[in-house]
Amino acid sequence: MNGKEKMRAALAHTEGPVPFDLGATPVSGAHISVVRELRQWYGLAERPVKLTDPMQMLGEIDDELREAMGIDTVSAAGKFNIYGFANENYKPWRTPWGQEILVPGDFNVTEANGKVYMYPKGDTSVLPCAAMSGGGYFFDTIIRQNEIDDDNLNPEDNLEEFGDITDAELAHYRQLAAQYANSDRAVVAGVGGLGLGDIALVPGTMLTAPKGIRDVEEWYMSTVLRPDYLHEVFTKQVDIALRNLAKIQPILGELPLAVYACGTDFGTQTSTFCSGSTFSELYMPHYKRFTGWIHEHTGWKIFKHSCGAVEGLMPLLAEAGFDILNPVQWTAAGMDRKLIKARHGQALTFWGGGVDTQKTMPFGTPEAVYTETTESLQILSVGGGFVCNTIHNLQAKTPVRNVDALVRALHDFNWKHYGE
Repeated sequence: MNGKEKMRAALAHTEGPVPFDLGATPVSGAHISVVRELRQWYGLAERPVKLTDPMQMLGEIDDELREAMGIDTVSAAGKFNIYGFANENYKPWRTPWGQEILVPGDFNVTEANGKVYMYPKGDTSVLPCAAMSGGGYFFDTIIRQNEIDDDNLNPEDNLEEFGDITDAELAHYRQLAAQYANSDRAVVAGVGGLGLGDIALVPGTMLTAPKGIRDVEEWYMSTVLRPDYLHEVFTKQVDIALRNLAKIQPILGELPLAVYACGTDFGTQTSTFCSGSTFSELYMPHYKRFTGWIHEHTGWKIFKHSCGAVEGLMPLLAEAGFDILNPVQWTAAGMDRKLIKARHGQALTFWGGGVDTQKTMPFGTPEAVYTETTESLQILSVGGGFVCNTIHNLQAKTPVRNVDALVRALHDFNWKHYGE
């Protein structure tokens, strides 16, 4: 079976060879330093790696590396990144840790006080929107929050980043559709605009002068203090998203098997950010609008990311119309692998959960990684509905031999059980 066939079976909850994803979404990739080391490990030509996500500093997983590692997915992401400039016209840049990489043409930074500062849309004439600290490996968001006047809050201010899709963006999707038309790997699309209250987006890192509620803490408090305001923001955000989906869908057609929709986190290490009733009242109606449209008009499976202890919300996520849950953080409270598979494994495809990226992958031995990955495969692949990936992105300084151990465990599992 090729990658596309394996993915179709997994998403249909049909038992078979487990597909492997690395790099298809912004929450299932690898730090650019790790990508360089993977290329070296697998004997590929030495060359600068392209940066695909400047916030998390994720590197491009190209066809050479996909082939070497047996990766079954490809990414059909949107034109613009989280800082509001396009991933195009690449140029060289030397990272603070000394790696020569390729960055988008509008990746414009300054250095001061031991930090590297990032700017929205690459505009260095405005305040920076993020900073990479000395010794750091990714950018932290800088909150640019004006004083909130509750009597004059305007939902439009929290919608500035969610505009109608442009001709240039539609042309970008046409290029991707042509590029992957004959691919034997599973295409995962990113269509943007569906992340309701995603705290990576709330600060407006792509805006030169963000207005509205842009402080993360203030936003979380607003779920209790200003629910009517958030309802209005979400309603209009989904209105925009549905207009855009109606233009994107004819271009992509049935090429994507899955679509990355929303990265809003609902879980911590020990609990959830909100109750089930808050989820049902504040988020559910808006999720159902766009998931309903996607299910009515396409065969795409809808990918929902949420870290943390979200077992109690899983039935609601399925009811909201999501088909896929990532990153399956079974190390969080109440997220035992056998428990979540038994309770929710028919309603949701688990995408991730192959190995712990907080402890085992960065600090364990290759043997420990191999064992843990094999255990996850044995539990989560029963009856299909499992896509192997780590619990969130591979971080900088992850030992490459440990990544290889995951790959070997998956290969050995599929060969033992399915002969491929």
